[in-house]
Amino acid sequence: MSLVPEVFVITDSPIPMLDLQPQLDALWPELEAATARVLRSGVFIGGPEVKAFEEEAARYLGTKHAVGLNSGTDALVIGLRAFGVGPGDEVITTPFSFFASAEAISNVGATPVFADVDERSFNIDPTLLEAAITPKTKAIMPVHLYGNPAPMTELLDIAERHGFLVLEDGAQSFGARYRGDCSGCNAQCKEARRTELTGRFTGTLGHAGAFSFYPTKNLGAYGDGGLLVTADDAVAEAARKLRNHGSAQRYHNEMLGYNSRLDALQAAILRVKLPYLDAWNAARRAAAAGYGELLAGLEGVILPDVPQGHVVHQYTVRVLKGRDRVQAMLKQAGISSIVYYPSPQSELPVYAGQYPRYPVAERLSREALSLPIWPEITEATQVRVAEALRQALKAR
Repeated sequence: MSLVPEVFVITDSPIPMLDLQPQLDALWPELEAATARVLRSGVFIGGPEVKAFEEEAARYLGTKHAVGLNSGTDALVIGLRAFGVGPGDEVITTPFSFFASAEAISNVGATPVFADVDERSFNIDPTLLEAAITPKTKAIMPVHLYGNPAPMTELLDIAERHGFLVLEDGAQSFGARYRGDCSGCNAQCKEARRTELTGRFTGTLGHAGAFSFYPTKNLGAYGDGGLLVTADDAVAEAARKLRNHGSAQRYHNEMLGYNSRLDALQAAILRVKLPYLDAWNAARRAAAAGYGELLAGLEGVILPDVPQGHVVHQYTVRVLKGRDRVQAMLKQAGISSIVYYPSPQSELPVYAGQYPRYPVAERLSREALSLPIWPEITEATQVRVAEALRQALKAR
């Protein structure tokens, strides 16, 4: 059974959430050559393809180290382990994200602590973060949700004042650039940090950043894959050991690690795709602008902000009333859509009864609805989506 939901591929639905076929068709000669090169080499784990992709990714992002891993989730786990986060520690993150964010914290033996989100950006609200700090807090894990950079100026100011580490969850934001927003820190921080951070890629703003190459991501492999990036030599060294059973050399295991190596085949595929990423992200932004024009003034719907630097991994509107009914009607009209996320992480069964309520995250979980988007989506397709949404809202 495929782990990629049907709404991400061509199905009986006239309009899927994501159509990977145009990209595959355009890149087929390069992909065919790259995969043949790996298969003929006989090197399938590690080797020159992985090393080359790590170097190319680090150069693209403007960071010192890029460590290829098995998945974005492993990148979070190994990043936390490389930070020394473990039992007895707390890590502050957002309740409005995929479970991997909190799961990674729990899986290293630490405790996830949540701070509610801003309803416009969908990202963690730095004005609420200070209240979540305790003597056990060791790190902050902001999530650049839907490809929109989190408010890193303020988050890094808080982290610096308290001596916290910052691990960015950039699973949805490869290629996103920070825009330098700053509203809550002091004037000196505002000027110095804005200048320092503006224009830099997500994942390179904190002490380390984690990325996913799941096939549906803006930069997606054709299987699982992940990356941990950092400018810290010690973090990179620890990550390289942790991905390989805790060893830097064979049969010399220094710590309990993981089997979390990026496949050479996936690295070769990602090497083909990386040079096209900026163009694809620009096309996503153009598609988002198209939706903005088509849906402008639509009653009962709040359109997302798409600020500079956002790479629009998802185009997510808020349906203020009857979201599930609207989604069902879109499905009847042949339009795919997805709810990211129907429950805050804090309310998932694994954490039942352990956390207070987070009202903004709860409201977004009732209202958020992501519409079809991919770089090659046509204007005609977007018109059909917009009209179907308009009709669903009227019929609701």
